[in-house]
Amino acid sequence: MASYYNENTILYLNGEFVKASEAKTDLYGQSLHYGYAVFEGIRSYRNVEGQTKIFKATEHFERLKNSAKALNLPYPWSTEELIGSTYQVLAKNNLQDAYIRPLVYAPANMSFALNTESHIAIEAWEMAPFLGDKLLRVMVSGFQRPNPKGFKIEAKASGHYVNSILASQEAKAAGYDEALLTDMNGYVAEGPGANVFFEKDGTLVTPATGNILPGITRATVIEICRELEFPVEEKLFTTAELKEADTAFFCGTAAEVIGWESLDGTLFKKRWNGSLGQQIQLAYQNRVIERQPEEKCIELENA
Repeated sequence: MASYYNENTILYLNGEFVKASEAKTDLYGQSLHYGYAVFEGIRSYRNVEGQTKIFKATEHFERLKNSAKALNLPYPWSTEELIGSTYQVLAKNNLQDAYIRPLVYAPANMSFALNTESHIAIEAWEMAPFLGDKLLRVMVSGFQRPNPKGFKIEAKASGHYVNSILASQEAKAAGYDEALLTDMNGYVAEGPGANVFFEKDGTLVTPATGNILPGITRATVIEICRELEFPVEEKLFTTAELKEADTAFFCGTAAEVIGWESLDGTLFKKRWNGSLGQQIQLAYQNRVIERQPEEKCIELENA
């Protein structure tokens, strides 16, 4: 199993910096028993000037706040103080390229009554891209995303991810790399922890909001598309339409941007190298380390 901390690891817990090995939580909390918590997945990078930079820190912590409010979890912290504390966690653990996990969780409460307080932890560790760096063999899952009338689907809530774990485990048990989930109406929704795009005839398409978590990386990809003047469309589509695509990819903070080889064994029509998706992948890599595109071109010319 992966080791996320050791005896020297420091995390942030309720306003203090403590050793991860000594941090404690209550076994009678709603978060442990019911999945009643919210979290974020954030990455920091060593930029081209050697500085540690958290990518889209404000957007992530604002979403954490909005998720907590959507689930009626008290949230007394400011975005600015949490960003500052996160930089301290990175410094205390000597991390630059890191995955960061803030978690807002509930106190001991075995009833369903409103809580009057919340707890917060911010952890960080080194983590390679969540889905690796090779093209993925993806399977349409037998599981669907939850009905948005049953959950606050726009909130990044811990309990929602039981659905993600089941779908991902199902795909891997069948010999695939990852799952693709549909929504309650059978339209393509998202991966267990990433949004999806496909390329068809020079246009990029991604599922419309409503039945998906509208990811921050998804928004970044759309920004990049507009900057590169790649047409991008948000709409409902089926898995049958997706199998007719030229290429496809997942995107998310943990996964970054990663292309697909196939869906249910159906190979995509176009090579990943040179595709719009690969160009976005390179642009995203440049963006997170604050490297100008022309610098990449110079490096390639001199390689």
